[in-house]
Amino acid sequence: MKLNSTLASATAVLALTAAGGVAADTMKIGITQNNVGVDSYQTTYEKAFIAAAEANPDIETVVLDAGGDVARQIAQMEDLIQQEVDSIIIWPTNGEAVIPAVRKAHNADIPVIVTNSNIAEQGFDFVASFSGPDNITQGSRSAEIMCDKFKASGIEDEARIVQISGQPGYTTAIERAKGFEDRLPEVCPNVTLVETQPGDWNREKSQKVMEAFLVKYDDIDGVYSGDDNMGVGALNAAKAAGRDGIIFVGATNFSVGYEAMERGEYWGSIYQSPVDDAEAALQTAVDVLSGKDVPFLNYFDTPKITQDNMGEFDKPVF
Repeated sequence: MKLNSTLASATAVLALTAAGGVAADTMKIGITQNNVGVDSYQTTYEKAFIAAAEANPDIETVVLDAGGDVARQIAQMEDLIQQEVDSIIIWPTNGEAVIPAVRKAHNADIPVIVTNSNIAEQGFDFVASFSGPDNITQGSRSAEIMCDKFKASGIEDEARIVQISGQPGYTTAIERAKGFEDRLPEVCPNVTLVETQPGDWNREKSQKVMEAFLVKYDDIDGVYSGDDNMGVGALNAAKAAGRDGIIFVGATNFSVGYEAMERGEYWGSIYQSPVDDAEAALQTAVDVLSGKDVPFLNYFDTPKITQDNMGEFDKPVF
């Protein structure tokens, strides 16, 4: 079985929506993204979003990238409001800082769809829907992957781990860390999380973080990273230092993580498609503009992937 999410056919659904005449007028949808150039997930997401929009003649898009800059993203939100777009999709650079701009769009009667990483809860009243993964569940599943491997290795009562989290203040980073930290003591109560440091979704920075961990701690049994890009950075540091036997688990399986799993160097992760992510966000905006009943938290599934079951999954394209 080659796995795709239930929203993998969103492009086709978009075309059917247009053909059915639900939206007789062109829908102008603006998107402001977090930071397209920071990793291959976001680059692939943008390409998939543009392709899905181009497949529907009744959609016009304004595609913007904040480059990781909160002030730039707020300015982009204000620009989209001035353009009087029909809907705005935002991939937040910071879950709290963007709330005033989201509120401003809401007050202008422009429905806002939050994609991939949610905003802080105090901004929920200004959002039509969130489309993306359940990041707390992802963190929880990563903890289960880690614990299961410790039990199989017979070290669940003594293992020590470090965590490399994503960008501080970024909701996905916060939620994946919370899911992991809450679930780990439930399934492996004697495992010790000795330290957490941010890797900012960056492989090179994460490698440096791991280098510091390796100097500081003689005994590291496992590493949990908020995505495989950071996880492979940590793996590279361990390999360079000759530290064998460390179990690496991530969340969001990048191609580099998949390849490291094939080599037997990286144990497991969470399977998530940026194509499904992008198509789901666009479809959610279309559904909202078409007057359909859309759940506030519109999650797509992100299952566990390990060396044991990776043959059931396509290699990520990002």
